[in-house]
Amino acid sequence: MDEEELDNIIVLNDEDGNEVNFEFLDLVELDGEEYVILLPTDEDEDEPGEVVILQVEDTDSEDEESYVSVEDEEVLNKVFEMFKEKFKDEFDFIDEDDDEE
Repeated sequence: MDEEELDNIIVLNDEDGNEVNFEFLDLVELDGEEYVILLPTDEDEDEPGEVVILQVEDTDSEDEESYVSVEDEEVLNKVFEMFKEKFKDEFDFIDEDDDEE
């Protein structure tokens, strides 16, 4: 990887304490809260191309951010729709709802 690619990689710890690399795609603000959209960089994911949306949580340190999972399905959908609209020309989104027609 070149230097530019490494700039947008975020390393998080999963529930087992293992380090997982994510590519930072965007930061979305909704109702005064900030959410990050991340793409797992591991190629062996069960469902490739699925993004992860986490809420940014303030910490005591200015150098550190904490991320928490979002349980509210409505919030997740709103954030993802904002992200899709912003990047509609850069990514090919697969809408699972279209398959039901």
